[in-house]
Amino acid sequence: MKKYFEESELIINNDGSIFHLHLKPEQLADKIILVGDPGRVELVASHFGIKECEIENREFRTITGIYNGKRITVQSTGIGCDNIDIVINEIDALANINFNTRTEKDIHRELSLVRIGTCGGLQPDTPIGTFIATEKSIGFDGLLNFYAGRNEVCDIDFEEHFKKHMNWNPQLGAPYVIDGDKELIERIASDDMVRGVTIACGGFFGPQGRELRIPLADPNQNKKVENFEYNGYRITNFEMESSALAGLARLMGHKAMTCCMVIANRRAKEANSTYKNSIDNLIKIVLDRI
Repeated sequence: MKKYFEESELIINNDGSIFHLHLKPEQLADKIILVGDPGRVELVASHFGIKECEIENREFRTITGIYNGKRITVQSTGIGCDNIDIVINEIDALANINFNTRTEKDIHRELSLVRIGTCGGLQPDTPIGTFIATEKSIGFDGLLNFYAGRNEVCDIDFEEHFKKHMNWNPQLGAPYVIDGDKELIERIASDDMVRGVTIACGGFFGPQGRELRIPLADPNQNKKVENFEYNGYRITNFEMESSALAGLARLMGHKAMTCCMVIANRRAKEANSTYKNSIDNLIKIVLDRI
């Protein structure tokens, strides 16, 4: 017997759209570009030859259109893994739940999701302007720990070595390590992006080792992060969404990856706040390869 999704669990608006995104199933493409900033949706969609629909609700803005014969949806998520939880669950519902019967569809629809974002570089070979494709994400956010099957999709050995190296405080919740989709990474990253390990943090300041007026619980966190190495992997960058995206997509049977442009190098203490023009180069690469 098929599982029935109650109204309180799957909230559908009166017009037949999903609760937060305000999208209807037919408005979602199989190829999806995710961006944090709602303003960046228009930048991505400015390359489309045709725009089918434009929808906006809160921080969630969506444009579906055609780029060089490919139907693509560009979707803003806002900042943080909590928002990724909303967006990916609702996108998957649009693709794989029948809104009329409130049951799962008979045929699974696989989506390809590529997040384009910005990040802070942590190594000497990740200066400002570097494009990083995330092979592995370390989730400081704890989101995936709320879902069944978490251990089956995560790199448990990597997690254990990382926790030992960091002398991990159990009050923070368990970090998780999740791979991006290998085929998607090969296609998008090709041979001109740095492939790295990304930490997705639950905040911009303390969780990323930034100290303003409140002292940090672990002042040596970033130094330990920068020095961590396991099976040839080193941690290349900080951002705030990649782990939840990769983890939820894996559990749901979708392909997902994150690629970011470095706008600050934490080790060199440098930052570029006027990056908005140069990120268009990364957008064009992703549009061509997705």
